[in-house]
Amino acid sequence: MSYDPPQTPLQILYEDAHLIAVNKPEGLLSVPGRGEDLADCLLSRLQAAFPCTLLVHRLDRDTSGVMIFAQTPHAQRNLGLQFEQRKTKKTYVARVSGRLSPRTGTVDLPMCVDWPNRPLQKIDHVNGKAARTDWKVLRDSEEESRVRLFPRTGRSHQLRVHMLALGHPILGDPFYASGAAADFPRMMLHSEELRLAHPESGKGMRFRAEPEF
Repeated sequence: MSYDPPQTPLQILYEDAHLIAVNKPEGLLSVPGRGEDLADCLLSRLQAAFPCTLLVHRLDRDTSGVMIFAQTPHAQRNLGLQFEQRKTKKTYVARVSGRLSPRTGTVDLPMCVDWPNRPLQKIDHVNGKAARTDWKVLRDSEEESRVRLFPRTGRSHQLRVHMLALGHPILGDPFYASGAAADFPRMMLHSEELRLAHPESGKGMRFRAEPEF
């Protein structure tokens, strides 16, 4: 699949001397991939405008929504620890295949990389690392459900694999959806809100971006 990232202007949600919050567009890598054809990414675009920008966390290429970047090494360390120690609160919105029932619940299934098929991930009760996702149905029909997802851990592809494990893959997911569920113009997964403590003041901060779907 060729890489043709959107050329939309940067959507800055918040900016100060310590951090920047942005709304990442769907289809844009968070960091450079291997090879010159995968060099264009959100990090490089931000560094062109804000040369001190440092990476803190990532979103999958096909996921849109809130990301934060540090502006100093101290902020990078502080924010990185908040993610590592699960002190951040992340909220996603997704459209998934079918009617998800019950309307609230938790997926608690360990995950690891599916080595023969990497970068795909899989549920693995022997070698997997703990992974937990809470969900809440916002509205539904026979065809699909709109859900809010609350990852309690930060495994790669966690929300995508956990929804698949429930039998309700995220619509448009190029890796884990199949059939009619795969036939969408984009993956219907968006990082809606991120809460954390400011790396300098310690003040609680909330960054939010509404999904386009």
